[in-house]
Amino acid sequence: MSIAVTDIVPFSEARTQLSALASEAQTGKEKNGEGAAALIGAERLDRYHRLERAHIHLLLLHEIERGLADVAAGCHQDAREALKQIKQARANSASV
Repeated sequence: MSIAVTDIVPFSEARTQLSALASEAQTGKEKNGEGAAALIGAERLDRYHRLERAHIHLLLLHEIERGLADVAAGCHQDAREALKQIKQARANSASV
């Protein structure tokens, strides 16, 4: 789950609107025994964001490795030819 800048509330606002913010955090979320809101330090939040980005980069590198393995194994085709085949298949299914 990604956290946007708009999700962060200044402490002064949170202090005066705590009940409303807690209700907003719970709205539309499944509980499953987990808390609906969290109060964490900005440094820790920044660390979580860095970890999330690192995780995404690792996933991308894994996909690249899989793609390179496919190329090495000969499991690939020209992109123009693949698009041509997709368009042809769509045209055939639309005319049926």
